[in-house]
Amino acid sequence: MSENPATPATDVTTAHDAPEADGPEAAAPAAATPAGPAPQEPPRLGATAASAAVPRRGEPMFPDGTGPAADPAGSHHERRIRSFQPRRSRVSPSQADALRRLWPKWGRDIDGLARIDLDEFFDGRPVVLEIGFGMGEATAQMAAADPDTGILGCDVHTPGQGNLLGLAERNGLSNIRVANGDAIILLREMLAPASLAGLRVFFPDPWPKKRHHKRRLIQPEFVALASTRLAPGALVHCATDWEPYAEQMLEVLSADPTLENLHPGYAPRPDFRPLTKFEGQGLDKGHVVHDLMFRRRP
Repeated sequence: MSENPATPATDVTTAHDAPEADGPEAAAPAAATPAGPAPQEPPRLGATAASAAVPRRGEPMFPDGTGPAADPAGSHHERRIRSFQPRRSRVSPSQADALRRLWPKWGRDIDGLARIDLDEFFDGRPVVLEIGFGMGEATAQMAAADPDTGILGCDVHTPGQGNLLGLAERNGLSNIRVANGDAIILLREMLAPASLAGLRVFFPDPWPKKRHHKRRLIQPEFVALASTRLAPGALVHCATDWEPYAEQMLEVLSADPTLENLHPGYAPRPDFRPLTKFEGQGLDKGHVVHDLMFRRRP
């Protein structure tokens, strides 16, 4: 559930970020190293603590390939307007430890090089793709309430990835997997047609300034692509607390000929979508949350 907008991960951070300036995206420079004698080597940690240590700024978080890659699509990632922006965010030792231990089994980098066998990845469960899950608390609640459905959470927020995997392990949730990287590449190059039982996009970045509207995720091109990966009858569920974006979502989803609205306009808030802390804060400020529920036509 994207309460923070998706960001490509290095030691990085997806929801309401300050919009980036138009133009090419530049990576943040590494911090300068001060001159002087080298610092003393810190005392060695025990195996668990050492494996959870957080790297210095500019250093790769998982140089041995045991966790999510900083730029999984690499050089073949085409230049285009993206709905997320890079922003560094510190990963806690427990999150880093969860990533190192659980990523090889439950994680997948979106490198665009091969399709994901969802039947194998989820032990035959039907799979719902959730784009942008923030810190993963709501995702874990939905997974616990529906253990027979697999949830593939796509995000680039490294702390959220680690937090969600940790929640899955602590709560015995075997139906959660995490994909790291660009959802467009995931849909276009790594998922088979008609392979998804559902799509969830909760509280994506609204990009409120008019000049940034082109960065919003729910656009006709995105919906047309996503629809090809949905099985007949698959549910598309979006939610936002930004009124103008809700209007755009309703217009775009209603215009796609492969989708049908399950309600006359916006949908009532379903019980199975958990109320998050982020949503509660918005409601306290008087924000109106709109849910939209569409179904893939046969």
